[in-house]
Amino acid sequence: MRIINTDNIVNVVKKMCIESNFNLNSDIKNALKEGKEKEESPIGKEILKNILINADISEKNRVPMCQDTGMVVVFVEIGEEIFIDGNIKDAINEGVRLGYREGFLRKSIVSDPIYRENTNDNTPAVIHYDFVKGNKLKLTIAPKGFGSENMGKLKMLKPSDGIEGVRKFILETVSEAGSNPCPPIVVGVGIGGTMDKVTEIAKKASIRPINEYNKIKYIEEFEKQMLLDINKLGIGPQGLGGTVTAIGVNVEIFPTHIAGLPVAVNISCHATRHMEVIL
Repeated sequence: MRIINTDNIVNVVKKMCIESNFNLNSDIKNALKEGKEKEESPIGKEILKNILINADISEKNRVPMCQDTGMVVVFVEIGEEIFIDGNIKDAINEGVRLGYREGFLRKSIVSDPIYRENTNDNTPAVIHYDFVKGNKLKLTIAPKGFGSENMGKLKMLKPSDGIEGVRKFILETVSEAGSNPCPPIVVGVGIGGTMDKVTEIAKKASIRPINEYNKIKYIEEFEKQMLLDINKLGIGPQGLGGTVTAIGVNVEIFPTHIAGLPVAVNISCHATRHMEVIL
């Protein structure tokens, strides 16, 4: 049995909060570069050029790439052969608290969704737990801005709607979002489970590297086709028209009930920030 002290988790989460806000992931940056070359709109090309300049300034000057430094979403995979010496939820939230303070990151979380009093430390984080084989602890952090989060949608389709119903719902969601999520976007899609499970897998899908496709062949083909279909909408960079509306579409599925076909679409802006550490 391997023991992991929560002090280690606090320090790791703190660093991840800071670094993920300062450094754009390589898969996203490369896709933006490719998009700049493919974009047919001159305005769109210029926007993509400025987005990349912004990412470079953020990395070099150690400042957030966006003023919205997000609500912290954490996916935790706990190996069955480890013992965590302390409360992991408290450790994660302490890491978030320290990271947002020491990184001078904007604190955006309110303690009550109606009365709106700021917690002043960007906690609590939204934490998803999974238990896996082995003696490792994997932490994946995604600071999620709400310009894009607000554009997400959930729909309980009928089984008879099938894959075509899923396709239409994704296109409707992206089309209605328009410029609001700061395109080019990454589209995370969950299919299956229950209304709560499907939103979780959609969020997880949105932070899968966009150069990695689903291992199920028909889903991989669906991801590729949806990217083509979305980019035919003409929304373009920052919603000013063009051929690069999305740079990635990631789809995850989960078993579901015979009477249901839940679908969730989680949209992420061009600053799709996430970071993974294995302890």
